[in-house]
Amino acid sequence: MSAAPGAEFSRRHRVSTLIVLGLLAGLGPFTIDLYLPAFPALKADFGTSDAAVQLTLSATTLGFAFGQLVVGPLSDRIGRRRPLLIATSVHVLASVAVAMAPDIVTLMLMRVVQGFGAAAGTVVAMAMVRDLFGGKQLTTALSRLALVIGIAPIAAPVLGSWLVGFLHWRGLFWILAGYAVLVIVLQLVFLRETLPPHLRHSSGHSTLGQRYRAVLTDRVFIGVAVIGASIFGGMFAYISTASLLLQQVYGFTPGEFGLIFAICSVGVLIGTQTAGRAANRFGPQWVLAVSTALLVLSASGIIVLDAAGLGVAGMVPPLVVFAFAFGLSMPCVQTLALASHPREAGTAASLLGALNMSIAGLVSPIVGLFTISNAIPMGSIMLICGVLAACSLWFVVRPRTVPPIE
Repeated sequence: MSAAPGAEFSRRHRVSTLIVLGLLAGLGPFTIDLYLPAFPALKADFGTSDAAVQLTLSATTLGFAFGQLVVGPLSDRIGRRRPLLIATSVHVLASVAVAMAPDIVTLMLMRVVQGFGAAAGTVVAMAMVRDLFGGKQLTTALSRLALVIGIAPIAAPVLGSWLVGFLHWRGLFWILAGYAVLVIVLQLVFLRETLPPHLRHSSGHSTLGQRYRAVLTDRVFIGVAVIGASIFGGMFAYISTASLLLQQVYGFTPGEFGLIFAICSVGVLIGTQTAGRAANRFGPQWVLAVSTALLVLSASGIIVLDAAGLGVAGMVPPLVVFAFAFGLSMPCVQTLALASHPREAGTAASLLGALNMSIAGLVSPIVGLFTISNAIPMGSIMLICGVLAACSLWFVVRPRTVPPIE
């Protein structure tokens, strides 16, 4: 196999492969976020608290993080397809169990398992992209994949808000089970193994410890991993708060709530597709310099405008800018994290994703500690995350030291 076999693909083959990988990568975000508009219904059905409902979100993200740490290195060891098939089958069974959960504790436990099963789609999709592409093609391919990974957490609640208009919240999890079955079928029909046997035991990187060491001793990887976790934490501060803030505080209907998420989805879409071209022209590290600055400015805007009493009218514009900056950051983080690790792509992708989801999982209960009566707690956490991302870029990654990606 050549160093970058995807370079030999026809345009049709390349597009179809990226579409399938995008659908695989979307399973995780949809698993996490599809049911967000159903939070009030779930709370009423089980007679529980806001904090307990938010913990079901944290349970899923933590299961997702742990699943990536297992599936990523395993895919480097035995190939990509088998771990994907096994983990996604687990997701199907867990989705059915969640749909039939008799109480909040059972639901929470099954959401951990469901998150674990969903992990394979995202981490293996990223590893397969790295197997197939290199250089500037890698940046472009990851920007297409990031379109799904970035927009799905925001688009999923839009779809969920439409579905809860005529489905019980349990129906959302039957839909997720069907999505996972579709993922399995797509893998069996369209995807070939991208990691040849001779690369699964490559010299010097045959053990789990050696693969982790190769990744964790890379300063640039550590820096961009912190950036990725920070921007995901900021986005999850918004995602975990918005349902209760918009519907219970501002009195939005599920459809109006979905419209706000749709507007932010457009921001993510524009950001991810701008990132590929900008990164190839200027370098992904310099695109991150712009995007992290926008994260800080937009989060500050949410706090200032909400404190001024502008409400939703003051919150939405900076939210859209934050979403744009999130989309602009994602492909650049992934490119810098994976570019130097072709032999440990699964391990690198798993560490990147696990850190993202771990921080995201911790953000939800932190937000839950505050009384949700305005956007200031949400904006404050988003600001902290933006500042952390900017500091990691300038003091750990150090853009001027990053070599150009050819």
